[in-house]
Amino acid sequence: MTRLTQSYSCGASTEPIIYETIGNYLDQVTERNPETEALVVCHQDIRWSYSEFNQKVDDLAAGLLKLGVGTGDRVGIWGPNGHEWVLTQMATAKMGAILVCINPAYRLYELEYALKKSGCRAIVSAEQFKSSRYLEMLYELAPELHASEPGVLNSAKLPNLELVIRMGDEKSAGMFNFPDVCRAGGAAEKARIKELKRELRPDDAINIQFTSGTTGSPKGATLTHCNILNNGYLTGAGMQLSPTERLCIPVPLYHCFGMVLGNLACFTHGATAVYPNDAFDPESTLRAVETERCTGLHGVPTMFVTELGHPNFDQFDLSSLRTGVMAGAPCPVDVMQRVIADMHMKHILIGYGQTELSPINHLTLPEDPLEKRVETVGRAVPWLEIKLIDADGRVVPVGEKGEVCTRGYSVMLGYWNDEEQTRSTIDEARWLHSGDLGVMDDEGYLRIVGRINDMIIRGGENIYPREVEEFLYTHPAIEEVQVFGIPDSKMGEEVCAWIQLASGASLTEDEVKSFCRGQITHFKVPKHIRMVDEFPMTVTGKIQKFKMSEVMAAELAAASE
Repeated sequence: MTRLTQSYSCGASTEPIIYETIGNYLDQVTERNPETEALVVCHQDIRWSYSEFNQKVDDLAAGLLKLGVGTGDRVGIWGPNGHEWVLTQMATAKMGAILVCINPAYRLYELEYALKKSGCRAIVSAEQFKSSRYLEMLYELAPELHASEPGVLNSAKLPNLELVIRMGDEKSAGMFNFPDVCRAGGAAEKARIKELKRELRPDDAINIQFTSGTTGSPKGATLTHCNILNNGYLTGAGMQLSPTERLCIPVPLYHCFGMVLGNLACFTHGATAVYPNDAFDPESTLRAVETERCTGLHGVPTMFVTELGHPNFDQFDLSSLRTGVMAGAPCPVDVMQRVIADMHMKHILIGYGQTELSPINHLTLPEDPLEKRVETVGRAVPWLEIKLIDADGRVVPVGEKGEVCTRGYSVMLGYWNDEEQTRSTIDEARWLHSGDLGVMDDEGYLRIVGRINDMIIRGGENIYPREVEEFLYTHPAIEEVQVFGIPDSKMGEEVCAWIQLASGASLTEDEVKSFCRGQITHFKVPKHIRMVDEFPMTVTGKIQKFKMSEVMAAELAAASE
C-alpha cells in the first residue's frame, strides 16, 4: 500500500453512496426480509418481524399526518429506549418531519431551551422515567395544557408547541395518546405516505441532535437522510451485519450511537435490533445477550467495565457474541483485551466521531491488527476525507499532532437556526473542525491525543464546562465559577466546580447541588465543589483550569489514602 507522508486520508469504497431516503430504504429491506425479526424489546415484551415493524411505522406516520403534522415540522421525542422511540424515529422519516432528540435526563431549563430553539410543533413524551416526571414538567412549562383540547395548545412559554402525544394508555388533559395516534390514520393519509416516497429527498433535514456547545447553550446539529442512513449502513458493514445477526443496543436511542449506529446499522442490513431495557443496566444487558443469542453488543467503555465487573458475569453465556462497537470515550487497552477474551467479541470495533458527523468518521475493522484496534480509532470510513491541521490551517506531516477535520457526505447541514456557530465549525471548503487533536500514522490510522477545548467526557457523555458555568451564574450568590474535569477511575472524568461567592453571600456545596437538580441533567451536576477566594492565572490574567484539575486530583487522591 502507498504510505502517507501528510496527515490526509480518504476512506475508499467499491460501493456508491446510498442516495435514498430512510423510509424508502426500509421498504426495500422489508421486501427482501419480511419475516426476519426487526425489533425485540425485552422489557416491553415486543417481537416484530420486518413486515410487522414497517407496517407499524406506516401506521404512526399516517396518524401524525392525520393530526396535521407535515413535512419539515419538528417533532420532539422525549423518553427512554422503547418501541415508541424507534417507531417515532422511522415514522417521522417516512413523512418528512424532523425528529428532535431530547435527552431523557433533561430538566426544565434544558427542555424549554430545546423546544424553543428547534421550534417543536409536536412532542412525543413518556409519562416518567426514574426521577424524571416528564408530563409534570410539560405541564409546568405549558400550564395551558390543563384547559386545552388535544392538538390546539396555545402556550405563552412554548409558542410553537401545539401537539403533545403521551406514551401509555392513561389519559392526560390536553394530550393525545400514542396508541390512539397509531390508529388514527385513514385511507387518505396512507395514500399520502405513498406519495411522499417520491417527494422526499435524501438531502432533506430529518434529525436535530442537541450537542453541548463551547459557548454555553446546546446546539442543534441538523442531519439529513443521506447523513445518517449511510453512517448507519457503513457501521453495519464494518460489523459484517446480515439478516442472521442480532445486535444488543443498551446505549440510549436519543444519541446518534443508539439511533444511527444501533437502529440504522440493523435496519439497513436486515439485522435484528434488541433493546435489553429502557436504560442501561448491566444485568439485563448480559441476560438479553444470552437469551436472544445476540452476535453484537454496543457500549461506551464504562458500560463494558460495568458488565465485566458484574458479580454474576461468569454465569452468563456470551458465546454468541463476536462484534459490536465501543465508542464515546477512549478505551483502556486492558478493557479492550478483556472484552475480546472474556466476552468473545473478537471482532469488536472502536468508533470515533462526533454528532455533527452523523456520528462516525473513523472505525477499526475486524481484519485490523490487534495493536491498531486497541491503540487507534481506525481509519477513515468510506467516502470521507480526513486531514490533521496546525494552528495556521496547514496539514501536518504524518506522526505530528493536529486538529482532526472531516469533509464528506456525513457532515451535518449546520446547527439549527445558528449560522454563526455553523460558520465557526464548518469552514468555506466544507471541512468540519472537531476541536480534537490526533496523530495519523503512515497507514492512515488515527490516535486521539487530546482536545483543543476543555470538554469533559463523563461515561461517554460530552459535557462542556461553559454550559454548566452559564447555568451556575444564574445563582445570585455566585460571583465567578470555573468548571472543569478531573480523572475518575469509573466514569473517565467527573465534573468539578470552583466557585467564588459574591460579597457577603454564603452558599454550601449541598445548596449548589440542590440548585442544579431538576434544572440541568444529572451528569452535568458537579460532583466536586470548592468555594475559593481566587483562581490560578497566568501573568496575562488567563485562568489555568489545568492547574485546578491537578490540585483537585491530588487532593482527592490524598483523601482516599
